[in-house]
Amino acid sequence: MFTPLLHQQMIRVEGKDAFSFLQGQLSCDLRDISTEMTRLGAHCNIKGHMLSLFRVIQPEENIFWLRGSLDLSEKALAQLKKYIIFSKATAEIDNDLIGLGVQGKAAATRLSQLFDLPEESLPSQPGQAIRLEQISVVCVGEQRFELWAATTALAPLLTQLQQMLSLMPLQQWLLSDIQAGIPDLRQETSEAFIPQMTNLQEFEGISFRKGCYTGQEIITRLQHRGQLKRPMYLARVHTQSLPLPGTPLHCENKDNVGQVVLAAETGQAGEFELLAVILKTRAEEDSVMLPDQSPLQLLELPYSLDARLFESKR
Repeated sequence: MFTPLLHQQMIRVEGKDAFSFLQGQLSCDLRDISTEMTRLGAHCNIKGHMLSLFRVIQPEENIFWLRGSLDLSEKALAQLKKYIIFSKATAEIDNDLIGLGVQGKAAATRLSQLFDLPEESLPSQPGQAIRLEQISVVCVGEQRFELWAATTALAPLLTQLQQMLSLMPLQQWLLSDIQAGIPDLRQETSEAFIPQMTNLQEFEGISFRKGCYTGQEIITRLQHRGQLKRPMYLARVHTQSLPLPGTPLHCENKDNVGQVVLAAETGQAGEFELLAVILKTRAEEDSVMLPDQSPLQLLELPYSLDARLFESKR
């Protein structure tokens, strides 16, 4: 199955200083990134709250693609441009770059046929990538891939994909992201979360071994000296309509105990799964509800958070 990734857009950062500029701005370590490896990374304000969240892809030397939410791309670019004037690099939205999401039991097999190469040559672990015929193929999960390229390079493959795979709704792709616990940021939640609140450290999206970057002091202090009180949870809910990013959550006797990060339809009428940042004590002891009183049913994430994050270090 495949779907156009119309909810995302690329910012292209290019130039001699592109690496050093991004290394001083994003939460991930750019030294980990190459044509064969991508990383999630946040651009934060000085208070450590995420302005934008990207998957950082390097198609070639001195060029980086920052794949983020379409509705945040203008704000994200404006924030980057505040600092890039001091570097020999440029940052622009690249409207010519388009993406496709491919997933399913036969996804790797179909892509190997499409590119005429052995299946074992494709990236198989989340974050791994390969550059094929001007197309960046990124593994984002088991049998899940993103394909990013210029329209002229990807359009011919789209015709072949339509013959090999069925088109799926974007909601199905987003549901897989949610079930994998992958952080997301939209216009409604920009500057609402510190990276650890979205479990970004589980995806190596926060580096604690590189030098300074914007917001680093707050983020590092939380990791080593603070206590995380609001992590991100996976949940299921039955309600009338899709919960939107930023939707406030409450308990019977307390308001604003959390926010929805991202939600998607499950395919069952009136049923949705979502990621939400929730006050830990309330999530584990009380019933957490949407504004319409629909209760969340917490589900198990596919990864375990480090228990030390929740311990008081004072």
